[in-house]
Amino acid sequence: MKLLEELTKGKSYNAHKYDLDIITDQPTIDYTEQTIVWEKSGETSQNKKYVPLKDYSDELARSDKQVLNYFLDGSRHVFKVDDIAFNDFDKSKVIYPVIAGQIGVGCCRRVDKKLTCENFIREFVLSLPQIANIDDNNGFFPAIVQQLNEIPQVKRLGIEFSKILGYRSSRTEKKFEDLGVALIQKRMMDQEQSMVSALVRAGKLNQDNYLVKDGSLEYKFDLAVKKNDKDSQRFKQNYNYVIGVSKKFNPTVCANSKGKSDPGFIADLPIYNRTPAACFISISGVEFAVWYIRIRDRKYTYNPFDGVIKVEKMLVTKSEIDDGMNSDLIDYLSALLINERNPVCYGSDLRWANHIYPIYLTEQYIKSQYISKEMFLQLF
Repeated sequence: MKLLEELTKGKSYNAHKYDLDIITDQPTIDYTEQTIVWEKSGETSQNKKYVPLKDYSDELARSDKQVLNYFLDGSRHVFKVDDIAFNDFDKSKVIYPVIAGQIGVGCCRRVDKKLTCENFIREFVLSLPQIANIDDNNGFFPAIVQQLNEIPQVKRLGIEFSKILGYRSSRTEKKFEDLGVALIQKRMMDQEQSMVSALVRAGKLNQDNYLVKDGSLEYKFDLAVKKNDKDSQRFKQNYNYVIGVSKKFNPTVCANSKGKSDPGFIADLPIYNRTPAACFISISGVEFAVWYIRIRDRKYTYNPFDGVIKVEKMLVTKSEIDDGMNSDLIDYLSALLINERNPVCYGSDLRWANHIYPIYLTEQYIKSQYISKEMFLQLF
């Protein structure tokens, strides 16, 4: 902080340091989702009812057939490490938070029933107000990063800061902390996309080798990509053999054909069944097939939505966009996901009912690569 204070001409207050993440293993509802209306089908067959998959999943288990071979997860742990003041345009002092974070993105590959690390990215980043860039040029923050990495304490830990992210510093912003955390979250998502791109370039994803990503695939396109059809298509092609599996979701966004909220349709989902796939169009205009699968019996869980996972597949080809995702492929991937429910992480994670085990192991691997909270905070 002394170095940041000196280089940015700010004033550090040596404020209380604390964890900005609410760490909980409880399954939670994601209230940021857009409504999914079941009026338009996202698959080739016009299913209106639940699709039972127990016999199919048992058959696949006996045959040992598997195409879900890569598993990707991203994680970040963020902290407020200080308050720093800068003179605003009217020469009055404004105090801003300094946010620091660890980012981990990992991909594990399964070979002969054994999971090994395929790729891993760990980053240490800072998030400062844009006003800290006193020279207002692209080279200022990178130059500070270089000097931070020369600090003996940082070198002793064997770590390096990779980037300083500048959040908007206008007084009209509601909460600077949220802006800083959002930039670190976006950085993590960018690294997830980079890892998927690397797998595609290496030719590792195909119809026999799917990637299962923890969480949603609904990335927001940069405006440049969104306006460029060629870049947009290239982005979507990267996700031709990727499915997103979410442990948490907002069941109230599931609407029936009349547009009314119908979360009961998911809550009443029988064990080892899937819902019909709905077509969902994201804010960026990308179309997805979205469906839900119950992998745990309700009698063993805490609430009606425990044991249900949300699955997304980006619609890439013209036939998928026009007619929906092939229903046979949806059944196949769903049956394989049902078979990933065991062994369980019961007792180790209260989200056990919504976990598929390879994702749980990938998540644990990433977290094991973090340096401790205490060690990280002592840097500041």
